[in-house]
Amino acid sequence: MPEASDHTYATRFRIPKIIWEAYGRVVPNRNADLLDHVRTVIAEHGTDQDRADLEAGERELTERRSRKGGRPRRSPTKE
Repeated sequence: MPEASDHTYATRFRIPKIIWEAYGRVVPNRNADLLDHVRTVIAEHGTDQDRADLEAGERELTERRSRKGGRPRRSPTKE
């Protein structure tokens, strides 16, 4: 379960593996393609609140991607 401080949400959905693999061959960056699809659906069909949330999420993504050094390193794990 993601923590409350997590802003980018990892979700799962069910899809036949053979379709997922074919999609990966057709669209090398599935994550970006799916995110673009979500953006389009919200922009075309969302309410004003949905579009405002989309804008806020886009700002958050921009801020996260612009951080120098990227994500902080995790604590070393025991081997």
